[in-house]
Amino acid sequence: MSGGWPTASLGDLLEDGALSYGIVQPGRDDPSGVPIVRVKDLSGGRIDGIGTLKVAREISERHSRTRLRGGELLLSVVGSVGETAVVPPALEGWNVARAIAVLRPSGVSAQWLRLVFESAKMRDYFSGVLNTTVQATLNLADIKRAKIPMPPADVRTAITDVIGALDDKITVNVRVVAAADALRLASVTAASVGGTVSPLSALARFVNGRAFTKNATGTGRVVVRIAELNSGVGGSTVYNDIEVVDDHLTRPGDLLFAWSGSLTVARWYREEAIVNQHIFKVVPEAGRPLWLVDYAVRTKLAEFKAVAADKATTMGHIQRHHLDEPVPVPPGENVEVLDVAMTSLWNRALAAERESLQLARTRDELLPLLMSGKVPVKDAEKVVEEVV
Repeated sequence: MSGGWPTASLGDLLEDGALSYGIVQPGRDDPSGVPIVRVKDLSGGRIDGIGTLKVAREISERHSRTRLRGGELLLSVVGSVGETAVVPPALEGWNVARAIAVLRPSGVSAQWLRLVFESAKMRDYFSGVLNTTVQATLNLADIKRAKIPMPPADVRTAITDVIGALDDKITVNVRVVAAADALRLASVTAASVGGTVSPLSALARFVNGRAFTKNATGTGRVVVRIAELNSGVGGSTVYNDIEVVDDHLTRPGDLLFAWSGSLTVARWYREEAIVNQHIFKVVPEAGRPLWLVDYAVRTKLAEFKAVAADKATTMGHIQRHHLDEPVPVPPGENVEVLDVAMTSLWNRALAAERESLQLARTRDELLPLLMSGKVPVKDAEKVVEEVV
């Protein structure tokens, strides 16, 4: 992993040689309290503060060791272990949940540690020391013993700059997607005032996937489950070589709706894949733009989630008849006027998502090569210049 570079134990690279996990019992959400970062807030090396839980100030004060200052490295240690993010200055004063460890680097940057933690060999190390008796858990002592490659400081800086350029572009794309989608939905919402209503089932066909994970071959196309809609493709993703009809395939730009479990609406932006059970492929009817159907489904989402929450089953869900309920839509003439702009916003968001996918692939290819010293930083810089 280190390409002949010296290594140091992680504990020797932390303030006071220590790391701590956060609040064990946060209690109820306190609107006037202190925001905390939970594992679900860590994604792609970033901290998503949307819907953040807030704890009473006295609870946060009892866990002063994990009160954030900005610049720390966060590491998930329970459940979805190994997720990382560097704390931005804007989160000063926040705290973290029990499932997250706070690392304050000394003599090395948090960005470097994050890259090391994302390397394949470090993930292998974590897997080897993982306690899975009840729930996947990383022990703090094992984390402190992890060996960190320590090339010269200028090399560490150069590597973090190269990978950071890709990360920064991905972050920009995340913002582009959010802005394009927010503008699109706000525009359609405004245009729907004083409009008409239509059943969801009249706007699109809702094609249910099937149990394509059964007897999966392990190769071929991704089988899209709810997990892939929520968290993307990962180690648990199922692949299958099976041939399926077009209605059960999803391609970049298609709309998917998980009608069970988390009830997620998502624009698919990855390569062609197979739609599994509990997910609708939403196919617009003639004359109904995809952006309009997406808006209509999202309009009903909160209501559908409430219906699912009332189900006395292990997994909440909606039923077909719920798709016959009316939703507000713009009048026909407004749809025609909006179509060019809304389609452009939809496609802009999709393009940003697709670009981020390629940037992430480039990043994942370069990181182990840079960490091992197999590829000089200057060569990696040329690759990055071509894609950002």
